[in-house]
Order: sequence, then structure tokens, then C-alpha cells
Amino acid sequence: MSELNNIALKIIGDGKGILAADESTGTMSKRLENVNIVSSAESRLTFRETLFSSDSMKTCIGGVILYDETIKQTGSNGKKIPELISNASSVPGIKVDTGAKVLANSSDEKITEGLDGLRERLKEYYKLGARFTKWRAVYIISKDCPSKLSITSNAHALARYAALAQESGMVPIVEPEVLMDGNHTAEDCLKKTSEVIKKCYDELILNKIELKGTILKPNMILPGNKSKEKISSEEIAKLTLECLKESVPTEVPGIAFLSGGQTETEATENLNSINKHNNTNFIMTYSYGRALQQSALKFWSKNTKDIKGTQATFNHRAKMCSLATQGKWSQDIEKQDN
Repeated sequence: MSELNNIALKIIGDGKGILAADESTGTMSKRLENVNIVSSAESRLTFRETLFSSDSMKTCIGGVILYDETIKQTGSNGKKIPELISNASSVPGIKVDTGAKVLANSSDEKITEGLDGLRERLKEYYKLGARFTKWRAVYIISKDCPSKLSITSNAHALARYAALAQESGMVPIVEPEVLMDGNHTAEDCLKKTSEVIKKCYDELILNKIELKGTILKPNMILPGNKSKEKISSEEIAKLTLECLKESVPTEVPGIAFLSGGQTETEATENLNSINKHNNTNFIMTYSYGRALQQSALKFWSKNTKDIKGTQATFNHRAKMCSLATQGKWSQDIEKQDN
């Protein structure tokens, strides 16, 4: 288990965070088509390989979450993708759930599936080079949601997944995402997220998970995207830290936030505020998908042969996120470095 703790610290320590490049084929196709790129196995690989070969991989990215398609692909230099990532001193990881499906007896909510056959899939991914895993549960906030059924069912699935991941020698990222969709207040988000996270740890402990060999990937505490409430990044930081101090056991080495629909700058600014006010022993870092890739994808789509320009765009965003893990980001630095 000390080895799992070492892997977790390598992924999230020293100002590094996680590049979430685990979009499903359907999601990645939509993102490519939105910038007028035809989605294919080759175009998806080319964009991702461009990021995985950038300089910031060595300095800002401690781990990369891959999708099943990507972990089995070979790059243009003949190296397998996990090897390309490992050679950059980053840790290859893999999304192992099979997606959120309608929760029986609560049709507005979702349950994440993928436990069937998971032990065998984990063995295959380990052989391919993965050393950490990810499983995402999703919850909505409304008058009656998240329900006790949703909270309990998803926490149980997350714990069973985590147990199998650790059995396979890999660090599980536990991702209970309370979605920002809706008109709820930040206080609603605080209450519901706290309830969700506490139940997750009840189940993790019941399933004998070694918490030092895990990483939590939660949402920040934000008002709903349809809410009229506007709060400062300082207030977001205060509420987020309040939630995590009350809900997360101290043995957990670190927390890698998801961006959850925030813009690149919002996700960076809010992470920076969290770290400026961080009075916990948790490492607070990022596990961003769009909030690390969006500008690079837009740049790349204009000229897919301009690899260096695309990498420079990605390097800038990764550097800003890395500074935010240390509470050293500012709008001035953002503009000067760009």
C-alpha cells in the first residue's frame, strides 16, 4: 500500500496535476466536430499525442487519464501511448467505468455501471502500463435530488471499484461529481456535495480501502449554472474548503478538482483561491479536461500541422494551472505569459 501512496503523490505532488484525456469516442467526436475537425481514430490520436509530447508534461502534468481506445494506440514515433506518457515522467491512468445509466426507480438520476468484468479489465490495463484508474459518479441537485437511493447506490459502486483497483496495484481516483446544472444556490451545493462525499467515504471504509492510496476528484462548491447567484472566487474557496474539511478523512493524500463546466480561466482562478486559503494537509490540484485542452484544441483546429503552436498554447494553460496549485497565479501573470 505504500507503493500506491507513492504513485498518488507522484501524480499530484510538486505543483503537478492531471490531464483528463479520457473523453469517450462520442464526446471527443463532438468536441472535434465543434471545431470543424472530422473525428476518426487518427485525428483523436493526433491531437492527444500533440499534448502528450509537450514540454509541460514533465513540469505540470503528473498523470494522464486515458480512454480505452487511446491506451491501446501507438504514437507517430512508434511508441505505445502509455510509454510516451511514462517517458515524460508522468503516470498513465485509465477510465474504467462504462458510463452513467438511468437509475432504476429514480428515472431522473444516474447510476454508473462497469463493475461486471472489471477485475479482468484492470489486469489488462495494468499490463498496458496504467498505474491509476478513474470512476465517475454523477448527481443532480433539485428539490428531491440527489436522493438517498442515488447517493447510496453510487457510493457503493465507487467503493467496489476502488477495492478492485487497489487489488490490481493501481491508485483509484474516486470521482463523485455533483453537477452544476440547475438553479440551485452555492449553499445547496455545499449541503448536497458534503452529503455525497461523506457517504462515499463511509462505503470506502466499509470496503477496507487504503485511503492513503487514493485520490478524490470532486466538484468545487458553486451555484448552479442557471442560478442568478454570483459569488467571488474567495467565497467559492471558503465553501469548498469547508466541505472538504468536514467530509474527507485526513488519510487521503490529495484532492484533484474537476472543472465541471467552468471556463479555463475560472477553473484556474478558483483553484488558485482554494490554495491561497488552504489550511488543510490535503494537496489541492487539478484534474481538468476541457479546462486544460480547449484553447489548444481551438488553435490546433485552425492548422493541424502547427504542432509547436498547439503545444505552446497547452503549455501556457498547464503552467497557469500549476501556479494555481501553489496559490501563485494572477490575472497579470496570465496575460504576461500568454
